[in-house]
Amino acid sequence: MKLEQLLSPDCTVCAVPGTSKKGVLQQISRIAANAFKTAKEKELLNALIAREKLSSTGIGKGIAIPHGRLLDSQQIIAVLITTETPVSFDAIDDQPVDIFFALFVPEDHCHQHLQTLAAIAAFLGDKDNARRLRKCTNSKQLFELATNQLD
Repeated sequence: MKLEQLLSPDCTVCAVPGTSKKGVLQQISRIAANAFKTAKEKELLNALIAREKLSSTGIGKGIAIPHGRLLDSQQIIAVLITTETPVSFDAIDDQPVDIFFALFVPEDHCHQHLQTLAAIAAFLGDKDNARRLRKCTNSKQLFELATNQLD
């Protein structure tokens, strides 16, 4: 599955306010729940928190890829946000994070989940892509940049 098939304009938000790791995860869960009425915000948040307890999904250089598995879903949900200011996220390089690409996958999609995470990490790991994402001033611009770059 191509990444642009996962991301929707409703789940791409520029300059989200956030001051804490949990606050950002709550924002991501709220955005996903509002866009996909089949998912409940609390379930989404719990999936992200459960994964973060294993180890931080902050991959360094101001980027995090929070992800979680959903038990009663066959739908993959992706959320891309940037924050107004970088947030402490326990990243591997101890740097604050301002780009978050969250992914929620059905429990039984493990192989596809790993491939999608790898594609997201490769896209975000490119310093030019990250720089362009940070320069976006509105959600539409962020969505267009991401969907034109992701494949």
